[in-house]
Amino acid sequence: MKFCSLYSGSSGNSLFVSINSTKLLIDAGLSGKRIQSAMGAIEEDPREIGGIMVTHEHSDHIHGVGVLSRRFDLPIYANEKTWAAMRKDLGKIAEHNVKIFDFEEPFIIQDLQIEAFKTSHDAADSAGFVISDGKSRLGIATDSGIITPEMRSALCGCDLVVLESNHDVSMLEAGSYPFYLKQRIKSDFGHLSNETAGDLALALVQEGTRKLVLAHLSQENNYPLLAYETTARILTGSGVVLDGDVKLSVAKRSCVSEAINL
Repeated sequence: MKFCSLYSGSSGNSLFVSINSTKLLIDAGLSGKRIQSAMGAIEEDPREIGGIMVTHEHSDHIHGVGVLSRRFDLPIYANEKTWAAMRKDLGKIAEHNVKIFDFEEPFIIQDLQIEAFKTSHDAADSAGFVISDGKSRLGIATDSGIITPEMRSALCGCDLVVLESNHDVSMLEAGSYPFYLKQRIKSDFGHLSNETAGDLALALVQEGTRKLVLAHLSQENNYPLLAYETTARILTGSGVVLDGDVKLSVAKRSCVSEAINL
């Protein structure tokens, strides 16, 4: 299985996963043109995508979804409440491309099995995913204010986890955001801090995860090096050897990150 972050951050998110001829996008939060350009950079053809899985309806996750679906006749997978919340923003979508998943039932897209789990975010019914090819498991967990038991259980045992590390608490508190926005970000329905991400990363590594990608960093309240060093400190403080036991990286905001093979 191949994973690549095309874009990751509060200004737009899109992830790519493939195995054999099966190719998926998770979110498409930038213009269709930019998503196509990013796919071209990794020598992938958007006409071969088997579907777009949507985590939730916020614009930094769905901006290009409708355009790509119409342009390439792509199925869109989302839960029922997310479909209801985002449909007006997608434009006209062919009915055969409306795919609704249930949190209680794994679903299949070609050669991949997907299990969805709930995250804790101020959206209609935000989701994370565990994607499996029968040999390897990829977990994706962004946009959540807290780590719920359901999230932790779903991600345990994944070979690679893409984990939100949105903000540094001190930067957020000292920054220019208005009070209400700071409170939203720090709330149980906001975003994960670097420290919270690091604590979960350690728990996952202790359960067998060997590759971690920190994602969805705030442009105003974080730095890639700070996010990396926070999680690295927590891991190494418990005896984890980076680039030995575990590979840790940070997804890039405005360009394609390095592809990871599982």
